Amino acid sequence: NMLLETERSESISSLSKDDDSTLQNPVTHGSSTDDHKSYSGLCILFTVCDSYCLSLTNFMSACSQGMCKSTCLHFSDGKSRIDYILVYRKSSSQSEKREIFERNIRAEGLHMEKEASLTNSDVIFLKVHAPWDVLCRYAELMNIRMPFRYDRSCVYTGGKEILKFNRDALPDLKENESFTAPFSQSRIHHFIIHNKDTFFNNATRSRIVHHILQWVKYEEGQHKMGLNRLINNSSYEAAFPLHEGSYHGRNPIRTHGAENHRHLLYECWAWWGVWYKYQPLDLIRRYFGEMIGLYFAWLGWYTGMLFPAALVGLLVFLYGVFTLEQCQVSNEICQASDIIMCPICDQYCPYLRLSDSCIYAKVTHLFDNGATVFFAVFMAVWATVFLEFWKRRRAVLAYDWDLVDWEEEEDEIRPQFEVKYSKKERANPISGKPEPYQAFSDKYSRLIVSTSGIFFMILVVIAAVSGIVIYRVITVSTFAAFGWALIRNNSQVATTGTAVCINFCVIMLLNLYEKVALLLTNLEQPRTESEWENSFTLKMFLFQFVNLNSSTFYIAFFLGSGCLIDLCMQMGIIMVLKQTWNNFVELGYPLIQNWWTQRRLRREHGQNAKSSFPQWERDYNLQPMNAYGLFDEYLEMILQFGFTTIFVAAFPLAPLLALLNNVIEIRLDAYKFVTQWRRPLPSQAKDIGIWYGILEGIGILSVITNAFVIAVTSDFIPRLVYAYKYGPCAGQGRAGQGCLMGYVNASLSIFLVSDFENRSEYRDYREPPDSAEPYAYTLQFWHVLAARLAFIIVFEHMVFAIKTLIAYLIPDLPKDLRDRMRREKYLIQEMMYEAELERLQKEKNEKMKKNRAHYNEWP
Repeated sequence: NMLLETERSESISSLSKDDDSTLQNPVTHGSSTDDHKSYSGLCILFTVCDSYCLSLTNFMSACSQGMCKSTCLHFSDGKSRIDYILVYRKSSSQSEKREIFERNIRAEGLHMEKEASLTNSDVIFLKVHAPWDVLCRYAELMNIRMPFRYDRSCVYTGGKEILKFNRDALPDLKENESFTAPFSQSRIHHFIIHNKDTFFNNATRSRIVHHILQWVKYEEGQHKMGLNRLINNSSYEAAFPLHEGSYHGRNPIRTHGAENHRHLLYECWAWWGVWYKYQPLDLIRRYFGEMIGLYFAWLGWYTGMLFPAALVGLLVFLYGVFTLEQCQVSNEICQASDIIMCPICDQYCPYLRLSDSCIYAKVTHLFDNGATVFFAVFMAVWATVFLEFWKRRRAVLAYDWDLVDWEEEEDEIRPQFEVKYSKKERANPISGKPEPYQAFSDKYSRLIVSTSGIFFMILVVIAAVSGIVIYRVITVSTFAAFGWALIRNNSQVATTGTAVCINFCVIMLLNLYEKVALLLTNLEQPRTESEWENSFTLKMFLFQFVNLNSSTFYIAFFLGSGCLIDLCMQMGIIMVLKQTWNNFVELGYPLIQNWWTQRRLRREHGQNAKSSFPQWERDYNLQPMNAYGLFDEYLEMILQFGFTTIFVAAFPLAPLLALLNNVIEIRLDAYKFVTQWRRPLPSQAKDIGIWYGILEGIGILSVITNAFVIAVTSDFIPRLVYAYKYGPCAGQGRAGQGCLMGYVNASLSIFLVSDFENRSEYRDYREPPDSAEPYAYTLQFWHVLAARLAFIIVFEHMVFAIKTLIAYLIPDLPKDLRDRMRREKYLIQEMMYEAELERLQKEKNEKMKKNRAHYNEWP
């Protein structure tokens, strides 16, 4: 099927005053009857290719009778597509700036049309349309790559066709199957233009209009320009591109096809019933832009890579389950009913028999067994493989999405920076234009104050952790004297569990760090938006990371050896509660807000009011995207990545919990973007930005922490030393379960309590009270300490060597992709050269004909 050719829209007379007389009548908004007769069929018609929704075809740019008002995305003439929506209130005091801004919008060639809200007479919608000549001009200025016409015979190499091309139609989502080149008006005849109305897709049109609006002035002055500043000073209340109709279809998608891109995204991606299917990344990128497309590509890649990690972690846990009965250490503890242990607190805590901790010992074996070291090495290697293969995946996406040669434009100076330092200017070293200048002393004095604020807030977190430690000391005595035998006999487990829950509540209360991070980042006065975002991102990550992991570090390295089960409980409870809470807030808040808005509209305008609203009214009633873009989504996943890798030796089920959460997270985010949020501005990006560096830092930290967890917190090293040096197999070069016989007695030290006749024992390597040096460290203690330090050094060097080797062996760019890029670059240059020669030859022939005609006329 060929794309329908529609008539180009005529110029719309724009409006400069904010009075009601200039508004379109909202009741008679649609086109006339004659206009409707020339458009037939559904507003937007797609064909779905099997259940994966891999292809869609022929975009119909016309509307049927009675449907234009509610679904079509055009001006009242039914022809001019709405590329952007600005919303303001008539009661706003910034009307003068707004009028100047709109007058300059018209000067740029954009068309506008105003319409009053159906639900609030004070709200005005300003619809913006970019005609063909404006789109072409700015597409060339922004270096937007578009499908390029080429000779089919040029793409054969050695009998192999590099790119496939369908001559009959250009499928909507297969635009990457043709060569692309930066758009140029002088070479417009070389680009594949079947229909001017659909040559630039909706996302590209919105991006071009947004770019224009960011450079339009609203006052006389060097830097008095940009839509963002008008939104900040309340001249406009909102600005957004439109969703492409409703996400609900009137007919089943399998029989009638999708009605628009949004409907297709919902059925093939955001609907919970397709949780097990691949994401349609090309459609996501086409609808939401490359930045959001890369986020979901990274999230999908991370989730897919969690499958082997979750499987190995589950096998390690099952190994602990199946070897539980053969564990010599836990069996000795369960049978040691004649060994009396010291009280775990000074008051109320009775003397215990070692056998009372039988269950505790068995549960500990599930997570602290011989497979722990293997899993820690595996996860360190896994993190490296994940990052290295993501580089390759990103390179493929960058090539497919025409981002290889794309470079970010130079950031605009932030308005706050401009106002603060406008009195002192110097020439920009790149452009040579004068710009505000921040003195060196001022910049670094602000940076020092900001850094001090960061350390102060970290100290606040440490103080909160200290409070949890005090709570542990107090509650151990309380639970030991508890009336309920179940609590009294398991006082240590009860103390750990309640302490973790309280710690989670403290973590949630300390999430006020966002305001502190904003204050400190604004205090630094970053020059550009990217500098501001990077500084804010780094602060928020540090705050959240320390807040979430400080108590975990305390349990792992300061609470004492043999506390691996405490660390496991800490990670399990916080990971589950944190992810559950995040998912509830992410989906629950916009759902409640939108439900309340719809309830109010139904009460005021009837049950079927929403279906009669135009698209801009529906989108305005949705929730805007987060003020920080994808920051919250990335932060949540990065913190989860930290939990999955940093202390994974203590909790091998962490990758499995992360996998289950991410399967839900992908669909939850998809549902939120498609149904609950206004359509975000499609933005370009080549990678996930500063988050990749943070991931690499977490990967390095995970090697160090897991080495210390195994060496310090786990009993792995003391058991190994006993098996090879002191056990029944000493000197035989083996260390099986039979070699650990007597390990429990060897790990206990005798302590004499003068007030009692009994002798009490506690875990440590000390000389007995009747020795020459009572309670001095034994030789075994020093052997264990030396083994711990040796293990840390060997483990870290070995894992870092493996990580470096893997990073070296895996190239960032696949070889076939590198060859395709080089070949395509060569072919494009050759075709452009030949096309230019053809044009010059044609001009030369025309000139020669003209000269001959001129000579023939000479008498």
